[in-house]
Amino acid sequence: MKYPFESLFKKQISPAKAVIGVVVLLLVISLGTSFYVVDETEQAVVTRFGRYLKTMGPGLQFKLPWGIDRNYNVPVKVVQTEQFGFETLQSGVVNQYRNNITRESTMLTGDLNIVDVEWIIQYRIVDPRAWLFNVKEKRQTIRDISQSVVNMLVGDRAILDVMGQEREPIEIAAVDLMNENFKQLGLGSSVIAVKLQNIVPPVGVQDAFEDVNKAIQDMNRFINEGKEAYNSQIPKAQGEADKQVQVAQGYATERINNAQGDVARFNSVYEEYRKSPAITRERLYLEAMEEIFAARTGQTLLDGELENVLPVKTLTGGAR
Repeated sequence: MKYPFESLFKKQISPAKAVIGVVVLLLVISLGTSFYVVDETEQAVVTRFGRYLKTMGPGLQFKLPWGIDRNYNVPVKVVQTEQFGFETLQSGVVNQYRNNITRESTMLTGDLNIVDVEWIIQYRIVDPRAWLFNVKEKRQTIRDISQSVVNMLVGDRAILDVMGQEREPIEIAAVDLMNENFKQLGLGSSVIAVKLQNIVPPVGVQDAFEDVNKAIQDMNRFINEGKEAYNSQIPKAQGEADKQVQVAQGYATERINNAQGDVARFNSVYEEYRKSPAITRERLYLEAMEEIFAARTGQTLLDGELENVLPVKTLTGGAR
């Protein structure tokens, strides 16, 4: 019995065709290993015989085949995240959090209290060459530096400050210190943000801290109420004070004007007196008498030359 392909195996392949086939095969393999694609979010670090050669941007790139050139694509535009004190577990489309990594979160504050701090850092690769070749355990180095920095910053502050008003200053200072350490080690990455998540006291003292926080909230409420009362009374008192000041200023102006008028009148009388003393003196006397007799109340007149006689009659509206 003859098989259908038996005749094909019996035929001999010529050496020329064999060489051509090998050449074609080598050419195909060479072309397959000579091109590589760099994504828009990446940069490619190219090495030749294991030594750094160049860094290429996005697109279709060429390299020498057969392992002479090797490319390492690095995601330089991707923001990467590290979590501390907790880890995220995926459950379907909902994220579930397990917050029990106490060896990372438990810290000692500046006032010798214990607090559990959970935080995340976001960083991005800025130097692909340094990222690939300078540090071997990159991820663990990043985590060690982050833990050291946050522990130091928390240890410089009181527990109530860490849980309250010092959260943002800690985040800002942590970014600067981590980037300083990354630069010294030549990690080739940069921290973009540090976000403190849950900051709580240990489980055994949470009730006591809740009482303290409630007391602080009551204190702040009383302070705000006092400020509200202050702000409502002070403008009223200030208005009354301004009113009194204005009345006093008006009274002072009136008295000054009257005094200036009296001075001007006196000066004018004095000038007339200097010109005609006798006439002026008589006119002043008559004016004074006119004012006396024009008074509504009764007046009693006595003769300055009268001797041993008591006045017995009161004259009203003039002499009788």
